Amino acid sequence: MIAAPDTAQAQAPRGQGRSSARLACVQALYQIEMSGQPADEVIEEFLSHRAGHEIDGEQYAAPHRRHFERTVREAAARADEFDSLVAATLAERWSMERLDAVVRALLRAATCELAACPDVPARVVIDEYVELARAFFSGREPAFVNGALDSLARRLRAAEMGHGADHDGRSQDR
Repeated sequence: MIAAPDTAQAQAPRGQGRSSARLACVQALYQIEMSGQPADEVIEEFLSHRAGHEIDGEQYAAPHRRHFERTVREAAARADEFDSLVAATLAERWSMERLDAVVRALLRAATCELAACPDVPARVVIDEYVELARAFFSGREPAFVNGALDSLARRLRAAEMGHGADHDGRSQDR
């Protein structure tokens, strides 16, 4: 398991619900990739032994259970499809394999929400996962995650994102 970033732990009481589910999703998807464990096994482990529990003196927030389970199962089951969508946003010489494993987990979870969770606004998905990237990384990764997710949202949620609109929703055609 990847350790929860310090900033996410500091926000744990406020970060209940879907925000906590997103952090847990990234951790679970990372574990699935690194260990090869089945998604259901990792989900059960997280819910039984990590979520809402104290580990090594750190209190882990309880995630929104349904959102966590749905996102991890869907992202794991459709990983190849989601990786192809993300790969289409990468520069020519880059591949999913070149990305850090945590970045891959972030992008898979976010792509899953963009593709399979129409009840969650695209801008919320982008903002939440960029904040997670900032909690895990201090380099260029958050900007990369932002760009990739913005591109994916425009493709997967074109109507919601608005044709010709920038990230703030303003028309570029003015």
